[in-house]
This record gives sequence, structure tokens and C-alpha cells, in this order.
Amino acid sequence: MICEIIAAGSEMLTPHRQDTNSLWLTGRLNDLGVSVAFKTITGDKLDHLTQAAQIALARTDIVIFSGGLGPTEDDLTREAVAAALGLGLERSAELIADLYKRFAARRMKMPENNIRQADVIAGAVVLENKTGSASGQWLDTVYNGHRKIIILLPGPPKELMLVFNEQCVPRLAAVLPPRHIAKRVLRMALIPESQVDERTAPIYKKFRDVETTILAHPGEIQLHFECAKPTLEEAQARVDLLAGKIEDEMGDAIFSSQNAPLEEVVLLLLGMKQQTLATAESCTGGMIAERLTSISGSSRSFLGGAVVYSNELKTEFAGVPEELIAQHGAVSKQVAAALADGIRKRTGASLGVSVTGIAGPSGGTEEKPVGLVYIGLSDGRQTEVKKLNLTGGRERIRFWASQHALEMLRLKLLV
Repeated sequence: MICEIIAAGSEMLTPHRQDTNSLWLTGRLNDLGVSVAFKTITGDKLDHLTQAAQIALARTDIVIFSGGLGPTEDDLTREAVAAALGLGLERSAELIADLYKRFAARRMKMPENNIRQADVIAGAVVLENKTGSASGQWLDTVYNGHRKIIILLPGPPKELMLVFNEQCVPRLAAVLPPRHIAKRVLRMALIPESQVDERTAPIYKKFRDVETTILAHPGEIQLHFECAKPTLEEAQARVDLLAGKIEDEMGDAIFSSQNAPLEEVVLLLLGMKQQTLATAESCTGGMIAERLTSISGSSRSFLGGAVVYSNELKTEFAGVPEELIAQHGAVSKQVAAALADGIRKRTGASLGVSVTGIAGPSGGTEEKPVGLVYIGLSDGRQTEVKKLNLTGGRERIRFWASQHALEMLRLKLLV
């Protein structure tokens, strides 16, 4: 069974508010074996809501509405769903009484427009909202000859979550066929999306029961696999089989087969090799250190580092000779190498990583343009330096430099 989630609210069609309810609902529905095929956001207009409901009813088995159950004139979900189904609204005396009790308990007079919240679609079951005045509704009906489950939920996230967990999950579990969804994510750094697809498409296309999605993220490509089967074991077996074949094809290009971020993988490898790391960062301003220390337990392998933005601190903190900077400039292969080896020696770490470059938008020259970055990596025996010519704005250059540094380190640790 597939589902569509419809979020009602004109505010979510502006730059200022986002529909977060659908993200949470998707996770809970997946736990029940339900795939979300569509998500729709509609403004507070009756004809738009009605059309959205009709479209959803025509193409999915389960339709969930969030919001639009309040007392004001622009809360129109009840009316729209009733119109789409060709049903009437019935005013519940029990809900009216509950509303009066709610306001009386707060020693407040109930505005007359709150009575609209007692309107129930003919044949629907009322879903109690313990924390708000907008009750949800559940309707198990037939539409154009097909069974449909329609759920109306309040918009405030805490209310929606409580109503869905307590009253919708048990009902759905009772009517849904056995179905479980298994997922896997493979992640690769610094490789073009087109190259990943060219190499993996001949493999994943053979797995017609596994949905494969390629997503491009800053500095990495992700392959998402999802499979639904009557048992979780069956679904997981298919996902794992496909992931294994992709891993055989892509090899070390995959930095994680369990959706771990690159910095976590680097720390894991450092721990496995019983090595420690220190950093000397110029243009990245401590971004590598920040990414590493965002992982719990990083102190076991990451000793620390220095933000060596000025030439003086490159000398003082990492021991880079002043004459080396004067001869080659702060942004150079020679200084990157000296920084990496210097911070390693200064801290006693097994490995030293450095970054020096021009993040822009100013500071570039014809000889050394914005985006020129050098990354150094020293292990005490040899020092490697990688030259990059990155594009984009300042933050993009800084992030990509940190990504290149972490990937360079990961590949070093695999040897």
C-alpha cells in the first residue's frame, strides 16, 4: 500500500515555514511497511484542498492530511475531504461538550467558531487529541471501487505525533498486509555522480524489487537502497545482496556502507590502526577539527590542532621556517608540507594534516587564484601534498578542502 501526505497551510508556501510533519510521518509509515509515494502542500483554499484530496484518492491507498482542523475560517481540511468524497459533515454533540469542558477547565469562554471543530465527516471515527482542541479523524471507506484509508491529523507537531502514535498506528497495523522495508546507504567522496551511475546502473537495474536512488551531496555521492517484502529478513537480504555487488564494483571509493559520515569513518580507522592525528588549518579555519570533534569519542584519536591563519602562527605553532614562507608564500606546496610535519612533531601525533589556501572572494592573484588549496599529510616517514583548484564561494571552497583532507587521510589509513 502506498500513501500520500497532504499538508494544509498557506504559511508553508512561503520562505518562512517548512512542512516537518511529513518527514516524521514518513519515518513512522516506513516502520509499518508503508511507502510514501507523494507529498503535497496546499494553501488554505477550499477548491485547492479538494482537488488535492481527489488527486491523492485516485492514486494512493492511504491519504494523510495534516493541519487545517482549527476553528478559523481558513481551516478547511474537513470540508475539503468531505467534498472530495461526496459526503456530508455531521456536528458531534459529544465533541461540542468536550470543547466546552476544555475551555471551562481553563476558565475561558469558548468562542463560537470553535464549534466548527466538532464537524465530523460522515462515517469517520474521531481521533481524540489529548493536548489540543482539534480532533483527528479516521475514515476507512471505498472510493471509485477501491478501499481507501483517510486520516486527518492536527497540524501542531506534538499533537500530530501523539494522535498518530496512539490512535493511528494500532489501526494501521491491524489492516495493513505484512510488509517490511529494509534500507541501506552507500557513501562515496569526491566522485562524479555520472561516473557512479555509469558503473553501478548495470548492477542495480537487475534488482527490480529494490528501489535505488542516487543523491548528490556536497563532496559526496550517496546510493540509497530500499526494498519491501513480507518479512524484514527477506527485504534486508535483497538490499544487502545489491549493496555487496556495488561494493565489489566501487571498491575503496566507498567510504561507508552503513551511512556513516566521512569524519566518523576516519576516526574509526585511526582507532583500528592505533594512530593519532593533529591538524594545522589555515583557510579552513578549524573546519576539519570541528567535523572530527562532532563525533563522540573523537578524543581517543584526535589530539587537537591549530588554526594558523597568520604567517607568524604558522611558524610559532607548527614550526614552519619564516624563510620558507618568504620564498614560496603561505599558499604553497612547500608550506603545506611543513605545516603537516610541523604540527605532527609539535603534538606528538602519528599523523599531521594541514590545509593552506585562498578561500576568497578576495586575496587571489593570477598566479594564485581564489580556490587554490594545498593539503599536506605527514606520517613521519613521508609527507604528501595535494594541490586543488576549487570553485564556488568561500564556504564551498572551505568545505570541499576539508572533505579532500579527510578523504586523503582515509585512503592513507587503508594502506
